Amino acid sequence: MDSLKKAKKKKSKFGINVKSKKKSAVARATIKNGTGKIKINNRLVDTINSKYARDFIKEPLVLAGEDAKNVDIFITVHGSGFMSQAVSARACIAKALVEHTNSEKLKQKFLAYDRLMLVDDPRRVESKKPLGTKARKKKQKSKR
Repeated sequence: MDSLKKAKKKKSKFGINVKSKKKSAVARATIKNGTGKIKINNRLVDTINSKYARDFIKEPLVLAGEDAKNVDIFITVHGSGFMSQAVSARACIAKALVEHTNSEKLKQKFLAYDRLMLVDDPRRVESKKPLGTKARKKKQKSKR
């Protein structure tokens, strides 16, 4: 009977843990009550060089408003390129905020803005095939 009940996420003593993926980039976040610090790989978000990636990562914080100002989020990201890492870090922040606040209104706000904030992108790189340099590229055939 207990196995039929909906499983709740377990809170660790360090906070709530969430995970997000994009291509081969994997982001893991821990959220807990704090002063509004957001660190990615032990660096503050404001130190990210690319302004576009920085603003992209901060989108869930702007949408959440006051809910984001009283939590600390620590993210570790590895794999893939910098933009895939930014997408997975952004999704991790959004998932962590929804999990921490238990707010259905915030969840609907994120889904209406961009579904990729709460749902991981399932697309992956297609595998290479024989007789070609890439997955679909082949040498051009000549008829004579």
